[in-house]
Amino acid sequence: MFNLDGFGPLLLQGTLVTLQLSLASLAIGLVLGLLGATMKLSRFRLLRALAGTYTAVIRGVPELIVILFIYYGGVILLNNLAHGLGYKGYIDVSGFSAGVIALSLTFGAYATEIFRGGIAAVPGNQIEAARAIGMAQTTIFRRILLPQVWRFALPGLGNVFLVIIKETALVSVIGLDELMRKTDIAVGYTKKPFTFYLFAACIYMVITAITMQMQRQLERRANRGVAGRAGA
Repeated sequence: MFNLDGFGPLLLQGTLVTLQLSLASLAIGLVLGLLGATMKLSRFRLLRALAGTYTAVIRGVPELIVILFIYYGGVILLNNLAHGLGYKGYIDVSGFSAGVIALSLTFGAYATEIFRGGIAAVPGNQIEAARAIGMAQTTIFRRILLPQVWRFALPGLGNVFLVIIKETALVSVIGLDELMRKTDIAVGYTKKPFTFYLFAACIYMVITAITMQMQRQLERRANRGVAGRAGA
């Protein structure tokens, strides 16, 4: 059994921050992904260009650079805007906020391509039939597009989320007290790097295993009708 030298509660706190960071990035990233996919499939060239630039830049730049740019560049941008509006104080960006923004942008960029592929996989004649009977665009999206896109996109989204969970460790470079940062603190005090890094690795593996199990359950639920028809 691991001897945590009293640092167990510290690692638990870091784990909770890691989970909060991951789930917040997932929620915002899903919205960004849907928005980005909609823009990429838009008939307006400007929207397609904006979405294409977003995905190309975010997917082409290392996540660590995105985190550092959001953390340091965000502070400069916010303060310049505030000073331009007459505000004389100083606005700070917390490590958690910067981490959520950076990881959400990363997740959203990959989710954009996943959703775009899912939308393209939906048979066009279904959309045409729905329009022919006078179904509203929002109803088409909610009752026809979204359930099928979700089924097509779920495996890819789950894989990207697993990557995001591991990339939360990068946010420790800006001082956020997530699991990796807390582990570094414990190592610094105890001089037991093998023990604490191994324990941190086990925590990440447990989180990943639970996430994969939840993903399998969601995929099974999303494919219930399809599996039934396939076996008929």
